[in-house]
Amino acid sequence: MKTNYLRRRSVFVLIFMFAATVAVRADKVDDFVRAAMQKQHVPGVAVAVVRDGKVIKSAGYGMANLELNVAATPDTVFKIGSVSKQFLSAGIMLLVQDGKLSLDDKISKFLDGTPDTWKDITIRHLLTHTSGLVREAPGFNPLKVQSDADVIKTAYGVPLVFKTGDKWQYCNVGYFSLAEIIHKVSGKPWGDFLTERVFAPLGMNSTRTTTITDLVQNRANGYAWAKGKYQNADVYFALRPSGAFLSTVNDLAKWDAALYTDKFLTKATRDQMWAPVKLNNGETYPYGFGWQLEPAGNHRQVRHGGSLPGFRAEFTRLVDDKLSVIVLTNGDGANVASIAAGIADRYIPDVLPNRSAVKVDPKIFDPFVGQYQPNPSNPNFIVIVTREGRKLMVQEGADAEKQELLPESETEYFLDDDPLLTYSFIKGENGLVTELAVMRGKQELAKAKKIK
Repeated sequence: MKTNYLRRRSVFVLIFMFAATVAVRADKVDDFVRAAMQKQHVPGVAVAVVRDGKVIKSAGYGMANLELNVAATPDTVFKIGSVSKQFLSAGIMLLVQDGKLSLDDKISKFLDGTPDTWKDITIRHLLTHTSGLVREAPGFNPLKVQSDADVIKTAYGVPLVFKTGDKWQYCNVGYFSLAEIIHKVSGKPWGDFLTERVFAPLGMNSTRTTTITDLVQNRANGYAWAKGKYQNADVYFALRPSGAFLSTVNDLAKWDAALYTDKFLTKATRDQMWAPVKLNNGETYPYGFGWQLEPAGNHRQVRHGGSLPGFRAEFTRLVDDKLSVIVLTNGDGANVASIAAGIADRYIPDVLPNRSAVKVDPKIFDPFVGQYQPNPSNPNFIVIVTREGRKLMVQEGADAEKQELLPESETEYFLDDDPLLTYSFIKGENGLVTELAVMRGKQELAKAKKIK
């Protein structure tokens, strides 16, 4: 009898816990998020919507840990990946405000033994991904704990990808270097510096550097979807400054509120961080200091996404509207930028682009059909493009669902449920299709070579 009572009590507790993680009354945002989770195979999501620095919605959906049946809440701790870059850039700007360094200081002033090819690279170039450095240091090993300085040095012998300042290209080595500069100038580990100067004063008590050994309360587990089921995602032992932190949507909402004040970063500093970088030819690119600057429709937007195995994160700020959306997930397949934009669109009209398909002769699809390889180091991941009657379909991985690509022109396509992305088929000099690029606005997210 006691056993039956405990069972009934256990069921009641689980039902109560689930009810506590969702809004009392489901709204259009809840319905949208749950539908996206189901379609994208995402176990757990936490969302915060912040207006003028005040949280107007904070919710958790699904599960933070599938094996232990732990529900996701606004206090669930997720890896935030490259959303961390805004904190590294904030650390640099705090040191600039302190008068301890300048944006135009050469990085050779702070990093030991830099090669002659790095002599023109400044801190500004690192912040804006215009240094010309290779994206990843060849010595980085996600399964090995190494000092930042040692990882950076493995990139010394790699030629620059382009002349410093000529173009924009995403570069994690640059943010490893910025972290080491914070360490050198402040005299303390960069994680400790940011905790003392930002996280602790704001009461961001759940925000810290990633760890696999320390006990972290409310930590989410990361998952990937493969062969029709969830599996535990890979775990990085290494701490990447370019994707350094664990956090919660409630903590990030506190940071969002601080960005409306001069408490940490002055208005002049924030304006610099959110100004597009100027290239050597005088043109600009929509990236600032750890923030992407693509507009959302007619709305000024500063944002950044983040990804690590098993986790996807998005921090979107519609600056003039004073509305921010923060989305943290524990699923490899989550399209968090689309989820955040969809949430914002339910508070502010016309955030999502209004895209419409044009009529084309389906015969033009035939040259696009084939297999595309985004990353030669992962030959098993293939993007498959097929024609099914009058439809062009894309399948991102053998286990993924097929989705229809809708033509906006003869070479550019979009997905009905994700109007932020453009799939662009690129032809070579011989007129044959050679590559498939995926773009968000002007930013190239991925490029895959046609292999078959």
